Order: sequence, then C-alpha cells, then structure tokens
Amino acid sequence: MVPHIRPAQLADWLRQCRAQTPDAEPIVLDVREPWEVQTASVRPDGFELRHMPMASIPMRLSELPRERPIACLCHHGGRSAQVAFFLHRQGYEHVVNIAGGIHAWAAEIDPSIPQY
Repeated sequence: MVPHIRPAQLADWLRQCRAQTPDAEPIVLDVREPWEVQTASVRPDGFELRHMPMASIPMRLSELPRERPIACLCHHGGRSAQVAFFLHRQGYEHVVNIAGGIHAWAAEIDPSIPQY
C-alpha cells in the first residue's frame, strides 16, 4: 500500500525523510502534462522538483533514484496515485502520493498557485 499525504502534511513528511535518510534529498515528482505545469506549478522548498508526465515514467524510470524519497503530484491526486503505486511495484520503497494534487496544494499551502 502506498501512503497518501495531504499537501499540508508535506513539511512533516520532508522532516521525516531528512531524519531517516539525511543524504537523500526528497523529490516531488510532478506527473502532469507540460501545459498543466505551465498553468500552475509549485516552488521547490526543501525538495527537488522533477517533471515527468505520467506516460513517460516507464521509459524514464532509470532517471529516478531508488534511494531518494519520492512524493508524486498531479492535478487532483489520481494520476499521481497510479504513478506512486507503479513505482512501489518497481521496488521504490520511499514513495507517497500527494492526495488532492496541486488543486489542494493551492488551497492548503500556496493560494497564489492558479487553479484550473
């Protein structure tokens, strides 16, 4: 089972990641399409932000380090949940889904992010 966190819980998750694996910077993996990222995007703060559209993940799996924690993000949390589950099945142990996606991120963390 892949854990789900709300955007408001991300800071706590990042702290836990740093405590457990201090040498592995967490990744927020944005799996939305390029036009969505151009419309609304998060600012990295305590994590590396990577953009890989959902359909490209299987081909680009080698670009995601297995030793780093990964939090998957999409528009509302559906696609990112699928990607998180896929990564977990591929042997990635430190994966979570950001439930509610960027829509919830705008509501819970940064209201300056446009909603679409």
